[in-house]
Amino acid sequence: MNKIALITGATAGIGEATAVLLAQNKYNLILTGRRKERLDLIKEKITKQTSSKVTLLQFDIRSSKETKNAINSLPKPWLNIDVLINNAGLAAGFSTIQEGTIDDWERMIDTNIKGLLYITRLISPIMIKNGTGHIVNLSSIAGKETYPLGNVYCATKHAVQSVTKGMRIDLLKHGIKVSSVSPGAVNTEFAVVRFSGDTERAKQVYEGFTPLQAQDVAETILFVITRPIHVNIDDILVMPTDQAFSRDFNKKP
Repeated sequence: MNKIALITGATAGIGEATAVLLAQNKYNLILTGRRKERLDLIKEKITKQTSSKVTLLQFDIRSSKETKNAINSLPKPWLNIDVLINNAGLAAGFSTIQEGTIDDWERMIDTNIKGLLYITRLISPIMIKNGTGHIVNLSSIAGKETYPLGNVYCATKHAVQSVTKGMRIDLLKHGIKVSSVSPGAVNTEFAVVRFSGDTERAKQVYEGFTPLQAQDVAETILFVITRPIHVNIDDILVMPTDQAFSRDFNKKP
């Protein structure tokens, strides 16, 4: 019987790549996101290419009410969730603290921290009841360092690191695995979102070096969740060969 994985923020980038890879490895999927048309396209792609079953939940993870209603709408068989991948997250804005935009701050805090907490609060008791489960939180190199103009985004990813450690402690006695995966620079929609749709500026972020691709992170996640039952990967940092720490790049002309 296929295991069930719930992936938040599955409409693009790392979330989409992880969904496809897990389906290829015989996981049934619950995919969540705000963009219904993107969810529909990904489901169509997966069901054409694999035998995995896919169910979709369209909602805004920043809303506790929407998140609760979405999970409560799942048919009973889909509640046997084996893996929760807290992938939904974003960076908004790139400015000093004194010039920051409060709407950007709230968007990052509500998505990266509160959204992760809302869905984990709903899924972790199910895993405890089922006696099995694995929670994977997507963090970042920004959760291990703080770089100029990244103040609030870095703070949210530091929070993810701390919350992951807290989850690991709280769920230890229940046999629930908890891991964090922290990528360096990944060429996804990340920079486009951060720069409010400015594709030219976003493109410049990845010029002169070879960044990670979403597939690289998806393969890391698959590795983490397929270790033997007695092995838990607490934290894994995956970086491009051309990047050492948050600001150090081997960029070529």
